[in-house]
Amino acid sequence: MAATDYVVLDPRFSECFNRTAHVERLWTGGRWTEGPVYFPAARHLLFSDIPNNRIMRFDEGDGSVCVFRQPSNYANGHTVDRQGRLVSCEHGGRRVIRVEHDGRVTIIADDYDGKPLNSPNDVVVRSDNSIWFTDPPYGILSDYEGHKADSEVGGNFVFRVDATTGEIRIVVHDFVRPNGLAFSPDERRLYIVDSAGGEHPKHIRVFDVTDEGTLVNGRWFADCTTGRFDGLRVDEAGRLWASADDGVHCIDPDGTLIGKVLIPEICSNVVFGGVKRNRLFVTATTSLYSVMLPINGVKTF
Repeated sequence: MAATDYVVLDPRFSECFNRTAHVERLWTGGRWTEGPVYFPAARHLLFSDIPNNRIMRFDEGDGSVCVFRQPSNYANGHTVDRQGRLVSCEHGGRRVIRVEHDGRVTIIADDYDGKPLNSPNDVVVRSDNSIWFTDPPYGILSDYEGHKADSEVGGNFVFRVDATTGEIRIVVHDFVRPNGLAFSPDERRLYIVDSAGGEHPKHIRVFDVTDEGTLVNGRWFADCTTGRFDGLRVDEAGRLWASADDGVHCIDPDGTLIGKVLIPEICSNVVFGGVKRNRLFVTATTSLYSVMLPINGVKTF
């Protein structure tokens, strides 16, 4: 890829990329890749290939890619908690799990009020160790990304799981298709994607996070100008990097779309990795991409 890797829509984006650093395709061969998560100690990246029911592993040291786990229970989004453990959303199991250091699997959430969840999609962990996740129906709409089933929980919600009590509660109830989510660097705001598209919302909303772990003052933040948003992450300056149909959109904290990193496939998700958190990894339809940036992703563990 060449200089057309970037689109500058606002002068503020000029400090966010290096014109000599180009987008690289690291691997291809998936059906719908998703959920990238980076482990700095091992210098490897895990990502989901949902329809193929597997999690892949990219080794940053030698560039190799192999199957990490198959079957994966149609895993989608992943994150790393503050103790360095993998936390995953499983479409197939309709649950959120954590993999302990000894390999045991702990179920974080698989029902609400006695009813099965839809198909947990994306997940983040706050510094108080609470776990926040979105629960749209993508994994139960058909057998492509999970197991076709009826929704039983009564809506498409955003949930919070208390780290001490394990209590699960709804923090947002009025999204059509809640999807990617990310905290601001100070964790006082939570950004959440609604990826319904069409005549329905295809935007990001932002909420203030209270000391009690509730969300207040929900408001519109940014519309998607090409297709729909999916996953997103935040850099140290508070800019959002959100996946969209034409690449990764960089959005200033004031809500202005300032630029894009163009990717030749529909993008699903992003994560900052590398030892300095300045390598942006992008999952996009069949492939895994990356680009080195002169900025750093916010440290989350």
